[in-house]
Amino acid sequence: MSGRARLALCAAAATLMASCALLPLVNGPSWLLELVPLVAMQSGVGAAARRVPLGRPLTVLAQAVATLLLLTLVFARGHAIAGVIPGPDTFSYLAELLRQGGQDVSHYAIPAPLTDGIRLLLVGGVLLIGLLVDTLAVTFRSAAPAGLPLLALYSVAAGLSQGGPDWLWFLVAAGGYLMLLLAEGRDRLAQWGRVFGTASRAEGGPPDGGTVAPVRTGRRIGAVALGVALLVPLVLPAMQGGLLAADGAGVGAGPGRGGTISAVNPLVSLRDSLNTTDDRTVLSVRTSSPDISDLYLRIVSLDEFDGTTWKPAQRHIVGVPSTFPAPSGLSPDVRRDTLRTTVKAADWYAQDWLPMPYPPSKVRIGGSWRYEPVGMTLVGDHGQTTRGTTYQVTSLDVRPTAGQLATAPEPPAALRRAYTEVPGTLPKVVARTAREVTAGAKNHYEEAVRLQDWFSTDGGFQYDTQVAVGSGPDAIANFLEKKQGFCVHFSFAMAAMARTLGIPARVAVGFAPGTPQADGSVAVSLKDAHAWPELYFQGVGWTRFEPTPTRGVVPSYTQSVTPGTSQPDQSLPDRNGSSKPSAAPSAGARCAGGPGACDTPSAAAVPAGGGSGPGPWWFALTALAVLVVLVVPLSPLLWRARTRSVRLGGHARTGEGAAAHTLAAWRELTDSAWDLGIPPDESLTPRGAADRIIRLGRLDGPAGAAVHRVADALERVLYAPRPQPAPGVAEDVRQATAALYGTAPRTARLRARLLPRSAVRLLWAASARWSTLRARATAARPVIRRPRSSER
Repeated sequence: MSGRARLALCAAAATLMASCALLPLVNGPSWLLELVPLVAMQSGVGAAARRVPLGRPLTVLAQAVATLLLLTLVFARGHAIAGVIPGPDTFSYLAELLRQGGQDVSHYAIPAPLTDGIRLLLVGGVLLIGLLVDTLAVTFRSAAPAGLPLLALYSVAAGLSQGGPDWLWFLVAAGGYLMLLLAEGRDRLAQWGRVFGTASRAEGGPPDGGTVAPVRTGRRIGAVALGVALLVPLVLPAMQGGLLAADGAGVGAGPGRGGTISAVNPLVSLRDSLNTTDDRTVLSVRTSSPDISDLYLRIVSLDEFDGTTWKPAQRHIVGVPSTFPAPSGLSPDVRRDTLRTTVKAADWYAQDWLPMPYPPSKVRIGGSWRYEPVGMTLVGDHGQTTRGTTYQVTSLDVRPTAGQLATAPEPPAALRRAYTEVPGTLPKVVARTAREVTAGAKNHYEEAVRLQDWFSTDGGFQYDTQVAVGSGPDAIANFLEKKQGFCVHFSFAMAAMARTLGIPARVAVGFAPGTPQADGSVAVSLKDAHAWPELYFQGVGWTRFEPTPTRGVVPSYTQSVTPGTSQPDQSLPDRNGSSKPSAAPSAGARCAGGPGACDTPSAAAVPAGGGSGPGPWWFALTALAVLVVLVVPLSPLLWRARTRSVRLGGHARTGEGAAAHTLAAWRELTDSAWDLGIPPDESLTPRGAADRIIRLGRLDGPAGAAVHRVADALERVLYAPRPQPAPGVAEDVRQATAALYGTAPRTARLRARLLPRSAVRLLWAASARWSTLRARATAARPVIRRPRSSER
């Protein structure tokens, strides 16, 4: 296999390896299996075009046309001429498919289903990256800049990913790029013969032993570089926000960016908020409720349990409706009242999720927010946070009686299945303890009350925010044994134990009731951060319980009126309130509120426009922006490196080739001196110019002799009747350039690398080409001759 063919194969492999980073974004790897032959055919067209050979622009054009035909064949053959030739209808269909793909990206959470639109975005995007990589690395023989489109591909995948082994995809992508660099380096070394050889073939060395040592060294350097890139971040301190942190990290994607519902563990951030010495006010609240003891401000519900922690599921979120539907499972027979609450967030508190009383029925707020129907929560979009925001919430004060909870029917099967699921890694002691605590209970309600009372009063538990954060599947078992923890431990443990008893359960995170102020408002501070379990009872919906001792308020429908007994009064609560049912229809008949109970797809956030989400152009512009940010500052350096490589590279072994090579070597020497502050003087002879470079560059004897040898070779080319090859002229230029850099100040060397003065030749070449094009256009313009007066 030739060096260029090997390089093309490595370019295709590097593209496919980098595209593996997109695997966690969708369900199934079928699109990648489909992509492999397409990338192979795209690379094969380029190899055939270079073998003809076609010019570089024509090679790129041939590959672009082949890519378009492949996309037409795979995605739009029913709208193409003969199934492969694109027509106007083909482009319209592909554009519509791209638009649908953009909508699908915005409507589905990760991992998203592989719809036709998403499939086109993936396959088409990778083919575009593959075309760029092949063009740079193989057609233009510059593998280093080919890493930029590979980086853009990985960056898009890493930016959209919601977790997982990102280091693995980085390792795969970086390995592909290093393989591409090594292939190019091996090809370049092979052009020099065996100048690096150490062992001859007769001594048992390989036929191309001259390139073995450098390639082996390159592999070692690449392995060390990858190891450093993977290990250094592990030893650096991580800086992350939490669910209740003030830095805006919250639950959204990235620091305060919102727009993606991602899973976080609030354990650490809640403990930090409770242990803070700076107990600042987070929210100032005014409410129409005469009793603020139940004024819990709920941020988000954690409804996925993996045995180690609880986290919010990724769900479909939509535009904020004018009036929210009634909470799922709420029967018209349950008493409720309407409350109006005004909340003002502190200027420093940047939370992606909106703290609200539960269940909300209407929210008036400015900015860009989205509504998650299952959890009845609002999440910020496009960087929207609560910082300095004032908003009004209309909510229901639901007051079920103990009798209604005790006689609640079984919930829908889908909801029960989703919210009673516990992993097999959960220690058996958790379920066994739950059965022991609730022994003799007649229904799920009595089981829930006994669990609450066991944690809060009867079980000997102590509230302690200094308890170390547990991890692993044994964390809950350890808490049940040591009986020390804070609200997260209690809520996590009670919700997990309730699930083992068949009671649908989840964990809510937010703020407990704050402190009343003299002006009638309620101040909610960092130390009011809280977590509590919510259990589902058909006819009532998600119901709050309070197992944490000395924290929050125990709900009245779980309180006993008879001293010495844990049986609640079946008629509680008895507070004044309207028994009028809600005008909004119950969502229980339509949707039980749990995963699988509705057909609404899980999704990421809808953008703040009309709900259509970022289209394919957004991703294309993002990739283009990454390329621009990386390429523009480095373009002079990349151009200079490429130019130096071409000028000092191989040449034809003819008189004309030797002459062109010598002229290019002299130009490289003068440009290197120019980059370091020694501008060329075209009025001098080659010898005069050489003396000037030696004098201003303060070159020593060997370096000065190298400069004179290059000048002598140039004079022979310019003035000799028959130019002769000048062996070693490229090495002389390298020696002189190294000496120039060795005597130059550090700032001059840095500028010569990053902003070489000789890069102005690009502008000169562009100006000359523009002048040539104008001259050709002028010459091709038809001349209109006016008739002479005698011809009139």
